[in-house]
This record gives sequence, C-alpha cells and structure tokens, in this order.
Amino acid sequence: MRAIVQRVSHGKVSVEKRPVAEIDRGVVILLGVGVADGEAQVDFLAEKIATLRIFEDDQGKMNLSLLDVNGSALVVSQFTLYADTRKGRRPSFTDAALPENARPLVDRFIRQLTLLGVPTQQGEFGAHMLVEINNEGPVTIILER
Repeated sequence: MRAIVQRVSHGKVSVEKRPVAEIDRGVVILLGVGVADGEAQVDFLAEKIATLRIFEDDQGKMNLSLLDVNGSALVVSQFTLYADTRKGRRPSFTDAALPENARPLVDRFIRQLTLLGVPTQQGEFGAHMLVEINNEGPVTIILER
C-alpha cells in the first residue's frame, strides 16, 4: 500500500463539476493499493497517518499530528501510484490491485481513520476526479507498507 500525504489548508474533489468532498486544515491522502495488500497494511497506514507529526507547534516545529490539530482527511484512491515505468513509454499497472480487491481496502482505510478520530471524506472510487490541493508548507510525505 502506498500513500502520498500532503498537509493542506484546503482540499476538494469534484466529479463532472459536482463537488464530492471538501476539507479545510488537514491532509489529502492519495492512496494506492497493491496486489499483495491486505488489512494489516491498511491498519498500519491509517494509524501512522493519524499520528504522523507533520503540523507545526507554537514554536514552528513539526510536532503535532492530525489528531492534535483536529484536522480532517480527504482520501483519494489512486491506482497510478503503482505505475511501473521501467520499460517503454507507457506505464504498466500490473502491481496495482484490481478494483474489486482495492475498493474494500480503501473503504476499510477510511473507516479506520474515522475510528481513530479523524473526520474523513473521500473522492469517488473509480471516477475521473478533479482534485484541488492547497499544499501547506509544502509538506508532502510518501509512505509505503
């Protein structure tokens, strides 16, 4: 499982010009599910992201987590995080989980974040989405499990 976590002042997802999800202070998580991923990877990443200290304290140091700042999460499923570009010009996505396997894990990830106390919204699985990210910092963290 791969996640690109971006600290944001605002994030929004639209599908066909229709707003689907929107958050203010928090993180936008681009989430990719691999063929070998399961519940253990989901649970690890959800806990890691909820407690990852990427928000500044009153001295300007990254000492606070999403939970500490009462931030929100916006999760966007993105199979392209598993693009293999080693050969040729066209990416291969054979390492990405099939939609029928990925969707339950993305749903579990969202439930886990919510259970941990993070207000969580999501994009529309499998849709062509417009993702607006106001990256604050910028702070972008790549996680893999």
